[in-house]
Parts: sequence; C-alpha cells; structure tokens
Amino acid sequence: MNEPKPNGPQSSNPLHRLHRPAWAEQEPTWADAKPGLIRAALHRAQARPSGGWFVLAGSREVRPGRAFGRPVAGREVVAWRSTDGTVHAGPGACPHLGAALCDAPVVGDSLVCRWHGMPLGPEGRRGWRTFDTHDDGALVWVRLGEEGQPPTDAPVLGPRPPADIALATVATVIGKCEPEDVVANRLDPWHGAWFHPYSFTALRVLSAPPVDCPPAEDRFLVEVTFTVGSRYGVPVYAEFSCPDPRTVTMEIVDGEGAGSVVETHATPLRPGPDGLPRTAVIEAVIAHSDRTGFRHVNRVAAALRPLVATAAKRLWRDDIAYAERLYAMRAARGRS
Repeated sequence: MNEPKPNGPQSSNPLHRLHRPAWAEQEPTWADAKPGLIRAALHRAQARPSGGWFVLAGSREVRPGRAFGRPVAGREVVAWRSTDGTVHAGPGACPHLGAALCDAPVVGDSLVCRWHGMPLGPEGRRGWRTFDTHDDGALVWVRLGEEGQPPTDAPVLGPRPPADIALATVATVIGKCEPEDVVANRLDPWHGAWFHPYSFTALRVLSAPPVDCPPAEDRFLVEVTFTVGSRYGVPVYAEFSCPDPRTVTMEIVDGEGAGSVVETHATPLRPGPDGLPRTAVIEAVIAHSDRTGFRHVNRVAAALRPLVATAAKRLWRDDIAYAERLYAMRAARGRS
C-alpha cells in the first residue's frame, strides 16, 4: 500500500485556493467504487469483536444532576453521573411498576423514580442490575452483552489524539436503517466529492483494501480537500478503518490537523412505530493541531462545538438518506 509523503514543514497558512471543476465535470468514481469491494470491507468490519459495548451518547450529554435515556439494541437504558462525576447506567424502567427513568431526578449518587420515590443507585437493587460503562472523555459507552461476543473490560478504540490536547464535539442523527447501512456508507469514500460538494473536493482514493485483505492493511487511504467557503480548502491525507463492527474511524495522517479523527458510531436503537429499525449515528470529531495557537482553542470551545456539530449534521442529513436507501433496497430483496 502506497503511503503519502509528508508535505514538509507546516505552512503558515493551511488554506489553499481551490481550483476545482464544475460538479458535472469531476472525474467519475463509479468504476472504482466496486460493490464487491465495499461489501467485503463491511463483512470484515462485522466480524470484528465488540466486547458487547455500544456507544450511548456524547460525554457532555450525560450531565451532572440529570438523567439521560436512550434505547440501545432494543433495551431502555438510563445513564447518570454520581457526585464524583462517574457515569453509571441501568435499565430505563423502574423495577417497582415500570415507570420511565429517563427524566428521573438525580439526588446524590442515585436516581429517584418520580412515581413513588424509589432510589436507584450505582450498586443496583433486586430486579434492577446496573450495566458496565466507559467514559472516554468524548463518548459514553455501555456494555449490554451481545450474542457471540465475549465481554471485554473496555471498548475497542481506534487512533485518537491525547484527550488533554484535543477538542471533542459529538453530533447525533437518527435514521430508519440498521448499523450495517451506516458502516457501508462510510466504507464508500468515493461518493464524498459527488454527494457532498459543499464539504469535499479533489477527492482521490489512493488505495483501497482488496477483498481478501489481511488485517494489517485493512484501511482506505484518501487524499481530499476540505472546503472552507467557496474559494478555499484544506488538503489532507486520511485513513478510514474499522476498530469494531459499528465504528468507522477517519484519521488525518498528513496535512493540517494530523492526528485528528472523526469517529462514526452506529448504535442500534429499537424499531419505530412503523416497525422499521432505527439507528443513531453518533459522530465524534476529535480535533488536534500542532499549531501554537491551538492550545488556546478551549477558550472558545463553547462557540466552536455548535459549529462543528452543525457541519457534521449537514453531512449526515444527506448520508442518512443514503443509508436508509441501502436498507430499503436490502429489505426489498428480502434480506432485511
């Protein structure tokens, strides 16, 4: 697999003036985006161990003093923080009479059911056992167990910049599809400049894993320019890989922000009223830069996070339609 060559010393200005063709005059990518190659990459990802872990939410969504509820893999889950900041999670229904706990007040270290005042703490109680959790600083994970998956002490994480020097932003979009449709969408980097011309240009897939790819080489290497407005862009090299069955990690390996990652996690929820599956796309952008000024980014983090989340949601409003289409076509063929 050919690797990009470093561009030398970092430029004082990461922005490059765009010289891109009109949308319809781009080099077509359909011949390279072979369905069998994408399916093989998806099947390899699905065969990886999960340890029974699912992404529940962004770390900042589980706030002190408030419960957070979300169905995960068909089960109601509620999470909260104890007074020392530790995240806990348990079933989302009270063991007494089944009241929803997603809006239960947090008093001290415990949830308190609003129907009859039953306290439910980190130690659990008869008929209500808490789940193992993992808070990595960007995301909160919950271990629910999964058929055929031996449990692990912690989720499998891909490459990340150190948490103390990175800015993490999480955005969530929910679609009528299954996790495999989200992962398949992400394992098709060829669609980026065609389907998202407002965000990407000059996208080239430099190498893609073959159908019989060994684990050490199971990644896509892409050259792409992230657009900034209509006239400028930031060129980078990025790698796409899957650390677990429901995650695709894009890591910038050369160019501005090298080491930054975008993690796309597909969490199954439960069917909606229409009987169709629901999947939460929980995307974490974990940004880092070696530039001197980046160390001051936390001063403006509160303003930056909504901007980054808005950009991610714009992409996924398009891509969730793509994933929903994949699910609908698979269901029509009787393989849902």
